[in-house]
Amino acid sequence: MKLTIVAVGKLKEKYLKEGINEYSKRLSRFCELQIIEVEDEQAPENLSASQEKQVKKREAERIMNKVKEGSVLIVLDLKGKKLSSEEFSDKLNSFFISGKSHLTFVIGGSLGLDEELVQKADFRLCLSDMTFPHQLARLILLEQIFRAFKILNNETYHK
Repeated sequence: MKLTIVAVGKLKEKYLKEGINEYSKRLSRFCELQIIEVEDEQAPENLSASQEKQVKKREAERIMNKVKEGSVLIVLDLKGKKLSSEEFSDKLNSFFISGKSHLTFVIGGSLGLDEELVQKADFRLCLSDMTFPHQLARLILLEQIFRAFKILNNETYHK
């Protein structure tokens, strides 16, 4: 199994890097993990709607250049499906059972994701009704993926 996370922007905070490194190490026994950062588009504070759309479109082009053909595309989206940890584990398992061995998760930048990219997704996932910085979403996602694998393997981490 191969998992790829494509995220907009560089991770800057040391504590986030350490957490991501820890979960990447933990996940190595379950899957091959690759984290790809794509450059975020520099944008002024007060963007018009059309400028915001252009920023998202340029970021989406960078993202799609990193998504491998045949990979299941899962985007993090506030309007996506909210799942419990057990349901998330079941969802990942359903992809694996159906013969899909490569999943790509996409985390947008501070403005979110381009709507065309969201429409291309095989699955739209909402981590929470709460708002998180997009950089923290990486760590939360990795922890939930790790938890999902522990659940799939009937291990006790998730209790």
